[in-house]
Amino acid sequence: MKAYLFPGQGAQFTGMGQELYANESAKELFEKANDIIGFRISDIMFSGTDEELKQTNVTQPAIFIHSVILAKVLGEEFKPDMVAGHSLGEFSALVAAQAITFEDGLKLVISRANAMQKACEKQPSAMAAILGLDDMTVERICAEIEDVVVPANYNCPGQLVISGSIEGIDNACAALTEAGAKRALKLNVGGAFHSPLMEPARLELQEAIENTTIVPPVCPIFQNIDAGAYTDPLIIKQNLILQLTGAVRWTQTVQNMLAAGATEFIEVGPGNVLQGLVKKVNREAVTSAAKAI
Repeated sequence: MKAYLFPGQGAQFTGMGQELYANESAKELFEKANDIIGFRISDIMFSGTDEELKQTNVTQPAIFIHSVILAKVLGEEFKPDMVAGHSLGEFSALVAAQAITFEDGLKLVISRANAMQKACEKQPSAMAAILGLDDMTVERICAEIEDVVVPANYNCPGQLVISGSIEGIDNACAALTEAGAKRALKLNVGGAFHSPLMEPARLELQEAIENTTIVPPVCPIFQNIDAGAYTDPLIIKQNLILQLTGAVRWTQTVQNMLAAGATEFIEVGPGNVLQGLVKKVNREAVTSAAKAI
């Protein structure tokens, strides 16, 4: 059984998607994306600087566009038995699995990026990667900190990203290092994604999600909020709304996909981060990257 995985923010690189542009149907989608966004995002993807690609209003749509167009040019080869996406990648997964149209998915991703940017500007905040501690210890210590700090990304065993106020993150990093973390590394991100501090963004995005047509996907999607598999559009919508302030349960997602019979994990989009995380969950898992025909 094939499980297709779609990456999130941080997977971008200059030149991403350029090889797809030679494909006529891909070119059409790139141009459609440029029209929807209102600037030539394809030019930034193909030849922009790292700095340009890092801007939130570019990064999220760029990764989404690359991932979805790659899935579409796979044609008959793209026959998923299940899909999942890491954070932003959940939107790519839903479009690739035909639950949302390309246009509607891109509009949602643009709304999401803008809402997150506004929430970050409203309250300075941070994230940090905690390496070498078990999840329960990280959860317990975060709960003991007085400022806002929560587990945000359960990436793989021994790698958990925390999110919160700047003071909360600093205090948690000190306490987690003392508790035996190999590293507590502050991340170069704009704010506290997947934490209660994203509540203004969640409220803003909620209306956009509720007004978007979502139909049953061609296969189950394992969603970030609880790592469960869903095909009901109403539940999918609710889970998407909760995603901005809830944790990304990626470790549990991979475990649940394996339990559901996944025999091969194929990463669709820029980079190979998710293949690495799958291997850390289960060393025996078969992983590969989708390649355009």
